[in-house]
Formats: sequence, structure tokens, C-alpha cells
Amino acid sequence: MEKKVILITGGAGGLGVATGNKLKDFKIVVSDYSEDVVNTAVENYKKNGIDAIGFKSDITSEEEVKNLIAFTKKQGSFGGLVHTAGVSETVNNVDKVFNINLRGTALIVDAAYEIAEADTSIVLFSSMMGHTIPANDKYDEALRNPLDEGSLAIIKEFVKDDSSMMYNFTKRGVMLIVEDNLMRFGKKGSRINSISPGVIMTKMGLKAAEEHPEIINQMLSMTALGRTGKPGDIADVVKFMISDDSRFMTGTDILVDGGLVPSILKHAEQ
Repeated sequence: MEKKVILITGGAGGLGVATGNKLKDFKIVVSDYSEDVVNTAVENYKKNGIDAIGFKSDITSEEEVKNLIAFTKKQGSFGGLVHTAGVSETVNNVDKVFNINLRGTALIVDAAYEIAEADTSIVLFSSMMGHTIPANDKYDEALRNPLDEGSLAIIKEFVKDDSSMMYNFTKRGVMLIVEDNLMRFGKKGSRINSISPGVIMTKMGLKAAEEHPEIINQMLSMTALGRTGKPGDIADVVKFMISDDSRFMTGTDILVDGGLVPSILKHAEQ
């Protein structure tokens, strides 16, 4: 039986690699920003027995995203997309955070829709921080439509030049994109959901812990399960979301944070 194809954006990163290594029943298309990074990742996947092939792509470029999707389509039946590609607030550039995390997400979702088929599963990466941004008609419309001219300017009225806040807003936007796309994907028999990781000890997470141990310790004290997450904690959930085991689930977000967000929201109310 021919393997279905799963496209993983950010497939050379910590969460992308952890997820890819769980999907041995699929053929993996590994996409990332650098050809060298992609090639190295593909080699490592193959060493682990994963059927993988790579394709360099800038997810903020509509043309490159279309080329990526066309390449993916040529690999076989489209089983799904795991969209892990994104940047953290550490880039200290609100425009870059918006363009990669939200505009790029809208581009890849629109392109993936064109090749979606029955039982295709789309998994977008939001964040626990997206759950800390309340609903607001003044900015939600812009978050839902990041490709519209003027959307970035509207969001910047609220976040100013704070890249951390822009990160949080874009991750709320990812969840809104899921809501707005579930019906059109559903008409194809496809599903679209998001996952919201908490504090996960990828290389980026470990670096943040080293630079700001006081913040990590505070978060740990507020986390119900008393520990930070591992990439495998997220990858196992994504594997479920991609698989037929989640066949009746669409249009929702799964929060995988060890119980931190309820504490954050409760603390904010005090």
C-alpha cells in the first residue's frame, strides 16, 4: 500500500524533527528555510528509518509556498500538513513575527487546501500564549485575515513594538484561521486543527531557560504537572491529530502545557 505524504514545515527544527520521527507510516516532505538544514535533516530522518525527502521554502513567499505544495503533490496522496515553522519573540521584530507566524500560516493553509482530499489532516502550531489574548472585534478581524492589506498596521496599534505581544497575538490568529477554515476543508472530507504547546525544552527552550532561569522557575511553580515539556510530548499528540484516530475532530485547538495556562489566566485576574 502506498504511503500517504505528510508535509512538515520547520521540519528540521526541534518540534518538526520530533514529530517526523513519529510518522514512520508516512512519507515525509521536510521543508525549512535553508537547503543545507533541510538536507541534513533528511539524512538524519533516513538514518532513523523514515521515508523522507526535502524541499527548501520560505513560507512568507506566496510563490515559494505554491512551489512547495506542487512538489508535495507529486510525492503521492496528500495525508496532511504539520505546520511547525515559526519564530519566537526573540527576533525582536514585530513585522517579522507577524509575517512568518501568521501571514505564512495563511499562505500555507490556502495552498494546502488546493491539494487536500478526503482524510487529509492539517495541524497548525499555535501556542499556550495565544490563549492569553482575549477575543476583541477590533483586532480579531485582522488576525483572521493576515493577507489583507492593512492587517499588520491594525495589530501594531495594539502591540506597538513589543515582539512578545505580537507573538501572542499571532498565535491567537492561528486558532482563528482554524475556525475560519474548518467548513471549507470539511467539504473535502479534510480536517484542520491546531495544537498549543506550553514550555517545551527544544534547543530554543533550553537557551531561554539558561538566559532567564527565574522566568522558567516561576512558570514551573504555576504548572500543575510540575515540569516543562519535552518535544516528544508534543509529537505524540500531533501523531494522534494526523492519524485516523482523530477522524471526528476538526476546528479545535489542543492545549498541551502541563496545566500552565489556567494558572496564568487566574493570576492575571488577581
